[in-house]
Parts: sequence; C-alpha cells; structure tokens
Amino acid sequence: MDNLLGDFLRARRERVSPADVGLPDNGRRRVRGLRREELALLAGISSDYYIRLEQGRDQNPSAQVLDALARALGLDEASRRHLHQLAAPPRPGQAEPQAPASIVELISTWATNPAYVQDRLTNVLAANPIAAAVSPNYAVGRNLLRAIFLDPAERELRRDWDQMAADGVAGLRAALGPDIADPAAAELIAGLTASSGQFRELWAQHDVKPRTGHLVRFRHPAVGNLDLHSDKLDIPGPAPLQLVVFHATPGTRDAEALASLADLTPAR
Repeated sequence: MDNLLGDFLRARRERVSPADVGLPDNGRRRVRGLRREELALLAGISSDYYIRLEQGRDQNPSAQVLDALARALGLDEASRRHLHQLAAPPRPGQAEPQAPASIVELISTWATNPAYVQDRLTNVLAANPIAAAVSPNYAVGRNLLRAIFLDPAERELRRDWDQMAADGVAGLRAALGPDIADPAAAELIAGLTASSGQFRELWAQHDVKPRTGHLVRFRHPAVGNLDLHSDKLDIPGPAPLQLVVFHATPGTRDAEALASLADLTPAR
C-alpha cells in the first residue's frame, strides 16, 4: 500500500535543519534534518503517534494535527493544502479528458496568441498553429513534462530550463494531490524516474507549487530570444483542464518577434 502521507512528511522533515527551528545542533547527527521526535515535539504531538503517521500505520490524522505539522515544517499554503489532500480518502478514477470543442474552436482563431489546452499530467489536448510554431511539443498527443526532461531540443529552446523543470515537477504534485497512484500518473512518473536523473532528484524533494501564470523565456531558432507571458486559466468541467495562453507585452521587441513568427506560420 502506498504511503503518500508518510513519504511527504519524511521528505520535508529531512529538509528542515535544527537551526531553522531554534534547536541546538551538536554536529553529530546521523540523520538529515530533524529527528522524528523533534518534529513531534514542535508539532505538539507524541513521538509514537508521529512515527505511526510517517510509517503509514495511521493514515487518518485530524485537520488540527496536519496544521500543526505544517507549521512545524514551515510549509507554505500550497504545501499545507497538499498535506491535507494526502490524508483525505481516495478519490474515484476520472474519465479520459477531452478539450471542449468550443475552446478548440476559439483558440484556432487566434493568429498571434499561442494557446493550448493541457490536462493535469501536462498532456496537450488541443493547440493552435502559432503555439506549435513556438515549440513542436505544443501539439496534440505530446506530454510537456516528458518533453522538458527528455527532448534535448526543448532544453535548448528554453532559456529558463532549470526553473521550468522545477516548476513542472512541483506543479505535477500540486495537480495530482493524492492521485499519484492513478494508472496514467504512475506510468508518467515511473517513466520519467527511469529516464531522467534530474526528474528523480526534483521528484524526491516533494515540492508543491500550483500551476500559475509566469514569464516564459524562449531561445527560438527562427526569431531569436522571445519572452512571453503565460496565463493559465482553469476550464470548468468534470476533468481538471487548463487553457494556457501566451502573449507578448505590446510595443516590445518580443511583440514584433511574435508577429514575425505568426507571419511564418501556415494556418490550419
């Protein structure tokens, strides 16, 4: 049986040094980060109870206990919510997601705004021609996390690859919550773990960061450096989907470069 809650607590406990929480460190520790007993003390729970939680022998902690552990570990709000999700009952499986036809039709009319629809695993479900011109991986059937870690061309394309990779892994944890054992998710994670040492390292950190808008910095072979704002809009429906839309700041060289790229892009 998966021990998602215990794995998360262990990984985050090992990242907190005694000095971070005002505890003495005599330099002779045999474990990374805090000891289990120290974290239990900081959270105001018994050591035995905390050990049961981390070992997966008790998977029904109260909300108060989870909040106390979150405070003791110094978790941010996204990681605190993730901790609560890991302790919640399993959710039913979800149907194969599909991009709404109206959204597909809408983005196909945008000639200068790259846009695509992704599911929670970063599978691309729809994309317009200008998005595919920015990156061939913005295409139906591609998985963006696989592209980031396994496609050398994608690493060359992205001037902010390191940050993109870290955010991508943290975003996957946030999107999945306790559904890591979902067959499609497990297949994606297992494949990337086996194929990419960098993914393995980032996944083991248990960072959680919801997918939000940010600036994406490309090194495009046709138009040079291209800085685009990326906005992520949740699409209401039975499956968690996002519409991702890029735009350049008007009047900038980036806007001119994006317009040039649009001129080079055949309509579909």
